[in-house]
Amino acid sequence: MEKYNIEPYKDKEEVSDFRKEEAYLRAKKKVEALVGFYWHLAVYIVINIFLIILIGVNAGFNGFGPYATAAFWGIGLIFHFIGVFGPDFFFGKDWEKRKVQEFMDKERQNWE
Repeated sequence: MEKYNIEPYKDKEEVSDFRKEEAYLRAKKKVEALVGFYWHLAVYIVINIFLIILIGVNAGFNGFGPYATAAFWGIGLIFHFIGVFGPDFFFGKDWEKRKVQEFMDKERQNWE
């Protein structure tokens, strides 16, 4: 079974144009990364709920013990999130410029 199934080119003009194929492969890779992250998140939630309940019932819910696996695995999940969505997910590429402009606009309004 092939991982990527790309249909052959229909026109002879398209034979030399590999951009469509490369774009498809990049998009397919991004989708696989997203699916991988969502599976990681789902497994994280299910297993950690089970472990917290199991350890909490047997040893008590106080202390760090029942939550240790969730905390350390959560750190790994955060790095997976950053790897999939990129570090610009929260602030965006132009966040700093937009914030500077926003503060400058507020200052301008105060002077008027």
